[in-house]
Amino acid sequence: MRILDFLRSDGIICPLQASSKEEVLVELVEPIARTHPHLDQPELVRTLLDREKLGSTGIGGGIAIPHGKVEGLKELVASFGKSSSGINFNSMDGKPAHIFFLLVAPKNSASDHLKALARISRLLKDPLLLNSLQKADSAKEIFRLLEDYDLRVP
Repeated sequence: MRILDFLRSDGIICPLQASSKEEVLVELVEPIARTHPHLDQPELVRTLLDREKLGSTGIGGGIAIPHGKVEGLKELVASFGKSSSGINFNSMDGKPAHIFFLLVAPKNSASDHLKALARISRLLKDPLLLNSLQKADSAKEIFRLLEDYDLRVP
Protein backbone atom coordinates (compact mmCIF):
# COMPACT_ATOMS: atom_id res chain seq x y z
CA MET A 1 0.00 0.00 0.00
CA ARG A 2 1.26 3.44 -0.95
CA ILE A 3 0.45 6.85 0.55
CA LEU A 4 -0.55 8.15 -2.87
CA ASP A 5 -3.18 5.40 -3.09
CA PHE A 6 -5.28 7.46 -0.69
CA LEU A 7 -3.77 10.98 -0.56
CA ARG A 8 -4.27 13.42 -3.43
CA SER A 9 -2.28 16.59 -4.01
CA ASP A 10 -5.38 18.73 -3.36
CA GLY A 11 -5.68 17.08 0.07
CA ILE A 12 -2.62 18.89 1.42
CA ILE A 13 -3.05 22.08 3.42
CA CYS A 14 0.01 24.20 4.12
CA PRO A 15 -0.27 26.20 6.24
CA LEU A 16 -3.20 25.14 8.38
CA GLN A 17 -5.19 28.10 9.72
CA ALA A 18 -6.56 26.16 12.70
CA SER A 19 -5.60 26.90 16.29
CA SER A 20 -7.42 24.08 18.13
CA LYS A 21 -7.92 20.33 17.77
CA GLU A 22 -11.50 20.69 16.53
CA GLU A 23 -10.52 23.40 14.04
CA VAL A 24 -7.74 21.15 12.69
CA LEU A 25 -10.23 18.33 12.12
CA VAL A 26 -12.74 20.65 10.43
CA GLU A 27 -10.02 22.06 8.17
CA LEU A 28 -8.61 18.63 7.27
CA VAL A 29 -12.08 17.22 6.53
CA GLU A 30 -12.77 19.97 3.95
CA PRO A 31 -10.66 18.56 1.07
CA ILE A 32 -12.11 15.09 1.70
CA ALA A 33 -15.65 16.48 1.64
CA ARG A 34 -14.90 18.31 -1.62
CA THR A 35 -13.93 15.06 -3.36
CA HIS A 36 -16.65 13.02 -1.59
CA PRO A 37 -19.64 15.41 -1.45
CA HIS A 38 -21.99 12.63 -0.31
CA LEU A 39 -20.21 12.52 3.07
CA ASP A 40 -21.81 14.45 5.91
CA GLN A 41 -18.99 16.82 6.88
CA PRO A 42 -20.22 17.63 10.43
CA GLU A 43 -20.85 13.93 11.07
CA LEU A 44 -17.32 13.07 9.92
CA VAL A 45 -15.87 15.68 12.29
CA ARG A 46 -18.00 14.23 15.13
CA THR A 47 -16.70 10.73 14.30
CA LEU A 48 -13.12 11.99 14.50
CA LEU A 49 -13.77 13.85 17.76
CA ASP A 50 -15.38 10.71 19.22
CA ARG A 51 -12.26 8.77 18.25
CA GLU A 52 -10.13 11.39 20.02
CA LYS A 53 -12.14 10.82 23.21
CA LEU A 54 -10.89 7.21 23.23
CA GLY A 55 -7.32 8.49 23.30
CA SER A 56 -5.47 11.23 21.51
CA THR A 57 -4.10 10.46 18.07
CA GLY A 58 -1.32 12.93 18.82
CA ILE A 59 1.53 10.43 18.83
CA GLY A 60 4.22 12.86 19.96
CA GLY A 61 7.21 14.31 18.22
CA GLY A 62 5.02 17.02 16.69
CA ILE A 63 2.84 14.48 14.86
CA ALA A 64 -0.88 13.63 14.97
CA ILE A 65 -2.64 10.98 12.92
CA PRO A 66 -6.37 11.51 13.48
CA HIS A 67 -8.44 8.74 11.92
CA GLY A 68 -11.89 7.25 11.81
CA LYS A 69 -14.29 5.04 9.88
CA VAL A 70 -17.50 6.18 8.21
CA GLU A 71 -20.45 4.71 6.35
CA GLY A 72 -20.85 5.49 2.67
CA LEU A 73 -17.17 5.59 1.77
CA LYS A 74 -15.83 3.11 -0.77
CA GLU A 75 -12.09 3.68 -0.36
CA LEU A 76 -9.53 5.08 2.03
CA VAL A 77 -9.05 8.83 1.80
CA ALA A 78 -6.62 11.15 3.52
CA SER A 79 -5.60 14.73 3.94
CA PHE A 80 -2.41 16.25 5.27
CA GLY A 81 -1.83 19.51 7.09
CA LYS A 82 1.08 21.44 8.48
CA SER A 83 1.04 24.09 11.19
CA SER A 84 4.18 26.14 11.74
CA SER A 85 3.06 27.39 15.14
CA GLY A 86 1.86 24.01 16.40
CA ILE A 87 -1.50 23.04 17.87
CA ASN A 88 -2.32 21.42 21.19
CA PHE A 89 -3.53 17.96 20.25
CA ASN A 90 -3.18 16.37 23.70
CA SER A 91 -0.18 14.48 22.39
CA MET A 92 1.47 11.75 24.42
CA ASP A 93 4.57 13.89 24.96
CA GLY A 94 2.54 16.99 25.88
CA LYS A 95 4.03 18.99 22.99
CA PRO A 96 2.06 20.69 20.21
CA ALA A 97 1.57 18.89 16.88
CA HIS A 98 2.81 20.45 13.65
CA ILE A 99 2.28 17.59 11.18
CA PHE A 100 -1.23 16.15 10.74
CA PHE A 101 -2.16 13.15 8.63
CA LEU A 102 -5.93 12.54 8.63
CA LEU A 103 -7.11 9.11 7.48
CA VAL A 104 -10.74 8.19 6.85
CA ALA A 105 -11.71 4.63 6.03
CA PRO A 106 -14.89 2.80 5.04
CA LYS A 107 -16.76 1.38 8.03
CA ASN A 108 -15.86 -2.26 7.25
CA SER A 109 -12.23 -1.89 6.21
CA ALA A 110 -10.17 -3.05 9.19
CA SER A 111 -7.34 -4.54 7.15
CA ASP A 112 -6.82 -1.62 4.75
CA HIS A 113 -7.28 0.89 7.56
CA LEU A 114 -4.54 -0.76 9.63
CA LYS A 115 -2.21 -1.09 6.62
CA ALA A 116 -2.66 2.60 5.84
CA LEU A 117 -2.01 3.62 9.46
CA ALA A 118 1.13 1.47 9.45
CA ARG A 119 2.35 3.08 6.22
CA ILE A 120 1.70 6.58 7.57
CA SER A 121 3.49 5.75 10.84
CA ARG A 122 6.45 4.34 8.95
CA LEU A 123 6.60 7.42 6.76
CA LEU A 124 6.53 9.80 9.71
CA LYS A 125 9.22 7.84 11.60
CA ASP A 126 11.72 8.53 8.83
CA PRO A 127 13.80 11.36 10.37
CA LEU A 128 15.01 12.74 7.03
CA LEU A 129 11.51 12.87 5.59
CA LEU A 130 10.02 14.31 8.77
CA ASN A 131 12.69 17.02 8.86
CA SER A 132 12.00 17.83 5.19
CA LEU A 133 8.24 17.99 5.82
CA GLN A 134 8.79 20.32 8.75
CA LYS A 135 10.87 22.65 6.56
CA ALA A 136 8.51 22.52 3.56
CA ASP A 137 6.57 25.72 3.00
CA SER A 138 4.05 24.73 0.34
CA ALA A 139 1.52 22.01 -0.39
CA LYS A 140 3.30 21.35 -3.69
CA GLU A 141 6.62 20.74 -1.94
CA ILE A 142 4.98 18.46 0.66
CA PHE A 143 3.31 16.41 -2.07
CA ARG A 144 6.62 16.08 -3.93
CA LEU A 145 8.34 14.85 -0.74
CA LEU A 146 5.60 12.31 -0.03
CA GLU A 147 5.59 11.15 -3.64
CA ASP A 148 9.37 10.68 -3.60
CA TYR A 149 9.19 8.73 -0.34
CA ASP A 150 6.35 6.59 -1.65
CA LEU A 151 8.34 5.63 -4.74
CA ARG A 152 11.59 4.95 -2.84
CA VAL A 153 10.40 2.99 0.17
CA PRO A 154 8.64 -0.36 -0.28
